[in-house]
Amino acid sequence: MKNDTKFGGTTLAHERLTPAQSNHPTRHQNLSVDGYVAAARSAATQRGYAADLRHFTSKGGRIPATPQDLAAYLAELAATLAVATIERRLIAIHRAHVDKGLESPARGALVKQTMAGIRRTLGTRQRQAKALVKDDLLEMLVMVDQRKPMQAARDRALLLVGFAGAFRRSELVAIRCEDISDHTNGLEILIRRSKTDQAGAGRTVFIPHARGTRCPVKALRQWLELAGIASGWVFRAVNRHDAVGRTALSAQSVALIVKASTRRVGGDPSAVSGHSLRAGYVTTAVEAGLQPHQIKEQTGHRSDAMLARYIRPVARRKIPSLL
Repeated sequence: MKNDTKFGGTTLAHERLTPAQSNHPTRHQNLSVDGYVAAARSAATQRGYAADLRHFTSKGGRIPATPQDLAAYLAELAATLAVATIERRLIAIHRAHVDKGLESPARGALVKQTMAGIRRTLGTRQRQAKALVKDDLLEMLVMVDQRKPMQAARDRALLLVGFAGAFRRSELVAIRCEDISDHTNGLEILIRRSKTDQAGAGRTVFIPHARGTRCPVKALRQWLELAGIASGWVFRAVNRHDAVGRTALSAQSVALIVKASTRRVGGDPSAVSGHSLRAGYVTTAVEAGLQPHQIKEQTGHRSDAMLARYIRPVARRKIPSLL
């Protein structure tokens, strides 16, 4: 049964996507073992593994690889890449062996010692994207209107909804009109699948109304009406002629929009990423005095440990002087 709700003059129905739309296999599909192995990982993870394997083979690597070959490859990467990137490529090569029932060279002592040396030499501190707090966001919105009408409407809605919902960029670009329901004091968005919900149990995120031009609900409604979008993907590509496409934005496009918006206000685009909106929500929420359980309800964080990565820097800045 459909739960039809009016939003922005269009009828939105909460329906489950078809298998073709969701890329989620059903019991009616006759998948091979390899197919089920692939289905156990998100599309983004599969793309990342594939890209890492292509790089490995472009450097002369092959599956199966020897520990000597893999250690030499890792040592070469250490000259230009961060530890986190090297570790990701190591995992991709390891999984490629395990999935084929092969002995993984990553388990060899030589490879483990090589990685230990790389971590010790380069360090393992991860670069964290700058959190875009409320004041940053409001400054960016002033400059968004300098863009063409469609681009401005989309970017305003994307920035506001991305911040207000504390969405991961993959969650943001996956929103469909059918996932939105209107309420008196805001709107509710169904997130069908996320980084921490690969099984597709789903969760809903409530976006409340805000004042004036900073209202994410109003901005989203204006974008959909201006673009004439009544079904399918909410956030879509807009070309240089300001024409709206049919395809969804990529997760990378979210990062590019955030970086471009930061550049327009004189900020450093290299310091921000698509994750900056989510981090900005958490930072702003902590500064406003919201409790961890309230923040987790919005962000979907499952553990206090992950949330603490955002809370601790704010708490440190509140330590009083003893002098």
